[in-house]
Amino acid sequence: MESSEIVVGLDIGTTKIVAIVGRKNEFGKIEILGLGKSDSIGVSRGVVMNIEQTVQSIRAAVAEAAMKSGVDIVEVNVGIAGQHIKSLQHRGYKTRNSLENEINQADIDALIEDMYKLVMLPGEEIIHVLPQEYIVDNEQGIKNPIGMSGIRLEANFHIITGQVAAVKNISRCVDKAGLKLSDLTLEPLASADAVLSDEEKEAGVVLVDIGGGTTDIAIFQDSIIRHTAVIPFGGNVITEDVKEGCTIIKSQAELLKVKFGSALASENQENEVVAIPGLRGREAKEITLRMLSSIIQARVEEIIDHVHYEIKNSGYEKKIIAGIVITGGGAQLKHLKQLVEYMTGMDVRIGYPNEHLAKSSEEVTSPMFSTAVGLVMRGLNTLEKNKQNKPEKTEIPTHSEKTKGKWLETLFTKSKKWLDDDDTKA
Repeated sequence: MESSEIVVGLDIGTTKIVAIVGRKNEFGKIEILGLGKSDSIGVSRGVVMNIEQTVQSIRAAVAEAAMKSGVDIVEVNVGIAGQHIKSLQHRGYKTRNSLENEINQADIDALIEDMYKLVMLPGEEIIHVLPQEYIVDNEQGIKNPIGMSGIRLEANFHIITGQVAAVKNISRCVDKAGLKLSDLTLEPLASADAVLSDEEKEAGVVLVDIGGGTTDIAIFQDSIIRHTAVIPFGGNVITEDVKEGCTIIKSQAELLKVKFGSALASENQENEVVAIPGLRGREAKEITLRMLSSIIQARVEEIIDHVHYEIKNSGYEKKIIAGIVITGGGAQLKHLKQLVEYMTGMDVRIGYPNEHLAKSSEEVTSPMFSTAVGLVMRGLNTLEKNKQNKPEKTEIPTHSEKTKGKWLETLFTKSKKWLDDDDTKA
């Protein structure tokens, strides 16, 4: 088992940090070798707030994943999210020298490389440049121009930017944890790889990843990413509301939300009550499940409103045939699917990252691991591309081999001369 074929995905979230070690098996499915999970203390709404605490959480998750998989973890593929993420559309072009030569990968790479040189606002940098469609000599709607002839190569790009400080802080945390940052990926793109099918991306689909601190959105149509957005609300805000509304501590509020919470208050009976133990010998507190669910429903409706606004804002609302796919830890909330369907009028399903996983990887099939599984998939795809693009090595003789070759050649010439001289004498 080569270490180069193993990839580690590191999801630095607001509530948890997950490290997943994976590789491809002989059937092309992803086999999970180890999973490490730790509480995320130094991260708020997807952004690192305390470097030291984040480093400790990363170390704990990576150490657990390394122990379970038996792999020495050096490089990691990391996800990035947060309110600072923005996206914009841009068109770039390249004038080629000759009609005779076909358009090749180098031309496309040069065009993408040019986009990274765009001037951004102070404090911002480009994270991803995603080609949407190409135009060759004014011929529009080309998905893959490789092999075509043309002088003017243009492309529409979806460009994702983030704050330099936020990106630097993530790479600093990874460095301090004794790891090497292999690649940085926007989290909704990684989640999309893990839970969406090619048919859904072609038909038009909205991916909604409800995390602890943020809700990430990615809209695909005609197999192309069309819109990305990050909403600064997530599961933690719901927990805070439960804590305030029921006047209990945060850990109890989280437990209540996970065990008894529902996105539809009408699904609970008036007489359903849960008792919460009082602090330091105080009396237990009784909370009706209908009241709990009405607190949760109010905040979930607000999140769905923001998602619906982003869908309308993208201009693709009428072209989304496959509806909405919800993933992330927040997707586990009971009756969420029904509420989203009711509020948006679209088809909804919960996205599980099990489509690309081998049967043995049961432990990571929860929606909360979608991003980490997607990061592993992206890392493996990058490895494959690099293998294909790497030119085959031609064996170059070493200095000693060259010298040895010359010495043998000289010996052969001298021997032949001696033999010829002996023949002449005879």
